Amino acid sequence: MRGRTGTLQRPSGSLTQDMDKGVYALVFQNRACQVVIGALGMISFPHGWHVYCGSALGPGGLSRATRHIRVANGRGGKPHWHIDYLLTDPHFHLTAVLCATTPLPLECMVARGLCASGTPVSGFGCSDCHCLSHLFFFREHPCLEVKRVMKESNLAVWSIHNTQTI
Repeated sequence: MRGRTGTLQRPSGSLTQDMDKGVYALVFQNRACQVVIGALGMISFPHGWHVYCGSALGPGGLSRATRHIRVANGRGGKPHWHIDYLLTDPHFHLTAVLCATTPLPLECMVARGLCASGTPVSGFGCSDCHCLSHLFFFREHPCLEVKRVMKESNLAVWSIHNTQTI
C-alpha cells in the first residue's frame, strides 16, 4: 500500500523507498483471450493465472512496480513493455505484486524457478536476456508458489494485495 511518504509499505510496517532496487512478480487472474503483444504479435492466453517476473535494478528501483500498478489502474501511457499490454487489457486483472529488495540481478533465477512450476509464454518479457520467458501460466492461484521460488533465491518477499490504492 502507499504510505504518506511516497513509499511502498511492507506488511510488517517497515518501509522501503521506491528507489530501492529489487525483483518483483505481478500476479494476474484472467479469462481466456487473445492479446496483441507488440512485436510478439497475437498470443492466446488460457483462463487462469499468469505471473510476470520483473527486475527493478535500474533508475527508480521498485517504483517500476508502482508504475505497473498505475498502468493497471488506467493511469499510464501507451504500452512500452510487453507487460503493459496485459496491464491494460480488460481480460487481465492484477491481483497482487510480490516484491523483494536486492541489489543482485536475480530476476532470471526467479524466472527459471517459475518455469519449473508454470507454463512459460515463449519470448514474453525476456528480450534482454536468454530466458525462455518471464511470463508464466498457472491453473491455480500462484502466490504461494511465487513466494516459494523467491525464497529459494534467498529473497525476503513482501506483497501488495490491494493494487487499487496505489
